[in-house]
Amino acid sequence: MTSIRMIHVARRELGLDEDTYRDALQRAIGKRSAKGLSVAECKAVVDELSRMGFKPASKPSGKGLPGPYGRKAQALWIALYNLGAVADRRDSALLAFITRQTGLERAEWLRDAAQGAAVVEALKSWCAREGVNWKVGETTPDYARRHGFQIAAAQWLKLHPKRDPAHFWGDVLAVLGRTPGEAKPTDAEWIVVMNAFGRVLRGRAAKRRAA
Repeated sequence: MTSIRMIHVARRELGLDEDTYRDALQRAIGKRSAKGLSVAECKAVVDELSRMGFKPASKPSGKGLPGPYGRKAQALWIALYNLGAVADRRDSALLAFITRQTGLERAEWLRDAAQGAAVVEALKSWCAREGVNWKVGETTPDYARRHGFQIAAAQWLKLHPKRDPAHFWGDVLAVLGRTPGEAKPTDAEWIVVMNAFGRVLRGRAAKRRAA
């Protein structure tokens, strides 16, 4: 990935608005535009964006984490990233966290059902502490049983703690470019919503770190 492209990726991942982004450029290179930057200037900007919380992704292996526990743990870790609870969404950060917390190596909890389930439940409990309501009852509508809805609702409350919850669906539809009355979002669309809300949460966190 070229350095200028990485700058744009970092800005998007951090959810930086125009002023915050240009302030970062100013701090890094004394300019408020990324046009025509040298290699050294690009590196200085990436370093500043990394200080603000950007984590350049390592080259993907294409394998991910195998098995049901690996996939569930990945999804929950990315949910925590979008909730602003962790700064690094990579599998390497997830694996390091699990090893630190449990002493389990990757092969152990991916292969052992009891240990894998314990890891997933620990991550779900962390999400719950971040405001995710996993509870469902007999009268809970189908859309509210989707993890995407549950996580997005928690994100929205973090973003708008004093706003009328009735505005939640309007913000969801605005992200998806849909109109009221259409079918509730699919799992794939909830991922789009979670990523969008996550960028805003991370942008706010980056502003706080830069202040």
